Amino acid sequence: MAKRLEGSVAMITGASSGIGEETARQLAAEGAAVALVARRKERLEALAAEIQAAGGRVLVLPADITRQDEAIAVVERTVGEFGRLDTLVNNAGVMLNGNLLNADTDEWERMIDLNLKGLLYVTHAALPHLLKAVEDSPRNVADIVNISSVAGRRARVGAGVYNATKFGVCALTESLRQEVTSRHVRVSVVEPGYVKTELDTHMTPENREKTMKPFMGIEALQAVDIADIITFIVTRHWRTAVNEVLVRPTEQAF
Repeated sequence: MAKRLEGSVAMITGASSGIGEETARQLAAEGAAVALVARRKERLEALAAEIQAAGGRVLVLPADITRQDEAIAVVERTVGEFGRLDTLVNNAGVMLNGNLLNADTDEWERMIDLNLKGLLYVTHAALPHLLKAVEDSPRNVADIVNISSVAGRRARVGAGVYNATKFGVCALTESLRQEVTSRHVRVSVVEPGYVKTELDTHMTPENREKTMKPFMGIEALQAVDIADIITFIVTRHWRTAVNEVLVRPTEQAF
């Protein structure tokens, strides 16, 4: 029996851990050739070896997508290697929470550069190839899946800039969806609540404690749970576009 993504090519940013890593595994298992993008080359190589051992096709692309030239390069290398690009999963992101008063504004720049500008750079470079892929795809569709957050719907004290970037991802997703949906490029956003990943490990201990306190006692989602949703989105028949998925742990009330 043919796999659902056989013959297609997927690029996943932030593929060295967490949601990106699990998504790469699942899309490869569905038959897609996968391009793995992140800064940590050794992590990507380990994941690539695992996918290859299972019979998958994979390309390792260490890059800093906050640099537009590197974002363009990973897209062009993917298309050069595999001949097409059908699916883009914009997963790379960073969360550096803290109050605006006395904030380290360099942390603002890091969030804006990766969560918004990096996503924009990769999407801008990929979009012509996604549109072209539709023309000769037996699936008659291409996909962009952007990973936002509950923080893209609900602001919290101490998360203002992170909120701003994730609200921005949601707005960009809807605008781009309206722009290209008639050309069979589906644009979707996934908004997870509390997921057990490395996302909260980059903050200062004080800010991490404040951020994580409301989640104490809650059974977190796992990266595989979000990867399941992404895989569901991109394996639908072309007539079905899952535009938005908000997903929280059962015990998360906020």
